[in-house]
Amino acid sequence: MNFLEHQARARSGSFRLVVLFALAVAGIVLAVDLAVLLLLGTQLQGRGAIAVLLLASTLATLMVIGLGSMYWLASLREGGEAVALQLGATAVAEDTTDRQLRRLRNVVEEIAIASGVPVPKLYVMEHEPGINAFAAGYSTSDAAVAVTRGALERLNRDELQGVVAHEFSHILNGDMRLNIRLMGALFGIMMLGIIGQRVLFHGRGGRGREGNAVLVIALVALVVGSIGAFFGRMIKAGISRQRELLADASAVQFTRQAAGLAGALKKIGGLHEGSQLTDKGKAEEVSHMLFGEGLAMSAMFATHPPLIDRIRLLEPSFNAGQLQQLSARWLASPPNGLQEDLASGMAAAARPQLPPETHRISLTPPMVSAQVGLPGEDDYRRAGSIVESMPDHLRVLAAGRDSVMPLLAGLLADADPAIAARQRIEVAARLGEPLAARAWELHDQQHPDSARRAYLAGLQRVLPRDHLPYAPPASGVMALDGAWDALDLLDPLSKQVMVEAITATISHDGRVSVAESELLRTLCGVLHCPLPAMLERA
Repeated sequence: MNFLEHQARARSGSFRLVVLFALAVAGIVLAVDLAVLLLLGTQLQGRGAIAVLLLASTLATLMVIGLGSMYWLASLREGGEAVALQLGATAVAEDTTDRQLRRLRNVVEEIAIASGVPVPKLYVMEHEPGINAFAAGYSTSDAAVAVTRGALERLNRDELQGVVAHEFSHILNGDMRLNIRLMGALFGIMMLGIIGQRVLFHGRGGRGREGNAVLVIALVALVVGSIGAFFGRMIKAGISRQRELLADASAVQFTRQAAGLAGALKKIGGLHEGSQLTDKGKAEEVSHMLFGEGLAMSAMFATHPPLIDRIRLLEPSFNAGQLQQLSARWLASPPNGLQEDLASGMAAAARPQLPPETHRISLTPPMVSAQVGLPGEDDYRRAGSIVESMPDHLRVLAAGRDSVMPLLAGLLADADPAIAARQRIEVAARLGEPLAARAWELHDQQHPDSARRAYLAGLQRVLPRDHLPYAPPASGVMALDGAWDALDLLDPLSKQVMVEAITATISHDGRVSVAESELLRTLCGVLHCPLPAMLERA
């Protein structure tokens, strides 16, 4: 199954969430109607009056649930950053000097390059000693990855890579959008319980019949809210478990070895802190998107497969007795990730050389679409080569969210000399003459006849029965500004056709230059179809 098929399956997962949510809402409405009927039904005469009462009760319940879900989703409209901030996480500075945070940023940047997605915003949950992490957001462009301080302290680099790669799998497989929607749905169906808790807490001093009536209503809301919590946990457990196993498998694919991820899981099982979060209320809200169980749950409500089962999928010979031995050893001497890195020497494997600017590769459209969102071992090595080959000052600019846009602007010099000259002045004024001079060395343009042949090759791929004449717009690439949103809204399998058409366009002459492959990667990124680093992989 390729990335775009995973995206289509994620959408079907959203449909499943809607069905489960509807069943939960129906159960809550029935419970509220029954409680209202028992409390007030005896005071009314006639079926009509009772029917009106039940209708009012149903509408009020639906309104509370709907408003609760809408409120929570609105509070998360900023994407992953909003989720991280609600959990009290702290942003990781791009120029941090903290060794643990620097190591985290390096790991994330390498995996981002290997998988072809933007570097997500990074956060750390400073006051969480357990080993855990999560990825949140609506798309790759607003994603955030957060890890606990316990993960930074206890995990070595390979283990941290495994955890981060697991979270990147959620980014690539379309799980994040479903997880945020799930947060909104669960808040809505638990809204009555929250209201009941607040009323009971603030209404303890009430007196008289009216006060007693309010307390009774609050108790009913609390009981009904427990029904919502039951359904919510069942929904999370049903949706989350299989996605966690898929993310584990993808993490091994990203990091080219299973030992790192297995080591992280062993430390969760062998250390007293485990993976649980200290803030139980927040852990309940995000338990379905965490790397490990955020709080103790029965097997029925667990959002993750049993820990020993996850380890055995990576190391089939591992058993519970070995986990007990590790636990006893770490009780006497808890692991320190940075010290383990030093002890291992962190001997990096030899990095493959980057291809020269004149290098040409052979690609076919299905070959490219099959790689969308599916980086392999060679992509990870290529990503390391890219990071190591970048000059320090360019790497700093590329890593900064404020500085990367002017850097890209300098690399996109216009073919018109007059426009390019004005662009150069602007870039030089903002980034300095040396960087502007280097940017203009990348300037290149394509022959019109070659462009026409490329256009026809791509058109044949996407619209084989139509004939649309080659007519470049006067505004050039700016003419695409009005089309990106519509193209991004295409269903995943239509995007696959689009990716293959773009590939056919750039490979019409039987070869693809480095510049053309990077343009392909950029276009696919705009369409939220991230490409790995090694496109020439068969």
